[in-house]
Parts: sequence; structure tokens; C-alpha cells
Amino acid sequence: MIDGPYFVLIMVGVLAAGLVAGVCCAFSTFVMRGLGSLPPAQGVAAMNAINRAAMAPAFMIVFLGAAVLCAVLAVVTVVLWPDDGKAALLVGSALYLIGVFGVTAMANVPRNDTLLRMDPGSPEAAVYWRAYLREWTLWNHVRAVAAAGAAVSYVLALT
Repeated sequence: MIDGPYFVLIMVGVLAAGLVAGVCCAFSTFVMRGLGSLPPAQGVAAMNAINRAAMAPAFMIVFLGAAVLCAVLAVVTVVLWPDDGKAALLVGSALYLIGVFGVTAMANVPRNDTLLRMDPGSPEAAVYWRAYLREWTLWNHVRAVAAAGAAVSYVLALT
């Protein structure tokens, strides 16, 4: 049975990954659909506003804090952990670090940066917006599933 500070670390990992999974799920299931129903100029402007607001400390602490915590859990697991729960902890950390943090850095953020450089009312933005909605949402689905999988893996490590 995992207890003490390791139990607390894992529970915080469950909570952080679960929170990120919820945010990603919300975007995948209704936020992006709502933005996609707007005229392109309004959708681009709204998404740019959301992307700027996402850089606020409240979200970044959860998102980046979860990545740091997952890295710490992976290192502690490899160095100190007995065999019980080891695989689940490593899977949970990999899911978050690769499937959430890595996908964000490699797929979602570059698209956000491209969108931010565009004038929302331009024809170029209108064309890019349709591809952005499809591609960004697809990668966000990956992030939602990976974050939920990380949370589940951490819970399984406790059983």
C-alpha cells in the first residue's frame, strides 16, 4: 500500500490530471463547437482571447504544475518505488508528459501562435480558421484522453 508523502503526491497528480482532462473535455465537447458556429472573424477573435486568458497563473499552475509533478513521480518511481504500482505510475506520467504536455507544445500551441498573428477579419484568417478548428480539436481530443488516462493510471497505482 502506498502511503505517506508518496500517497499525497499521487493524489495531487490525480487531481491535477483530472482537472486538465476536464478542461480539455469541455473544449472538445462544446467550446470549440460553439466557436465554430460563429462567423470566422468572431471565432478567431474569441479563440485568440481565450488563448491569451489561458496564460493566466491559475491555469498555468495547474497545467505546468501537473507536468512537473508527473516528471517527479516518474523519477521517484524509477529510483525508489517497489514493484507494486510502478507500471501504473510510469504509464500515468508518460500519458501526461507526452499526451498532454508534449501534444500541447507540438500541436496546439503552434496553431494558437499562427492564429494570434492573423487579423481576425482577414480572408486568410477565415480560411485558416476552418483548418484550425478541425486540427486543434483533434489534438485536443488526444489531450483529453491522455489526461484522463493519466488520472486513472495514478488511481490504479493506489489499488
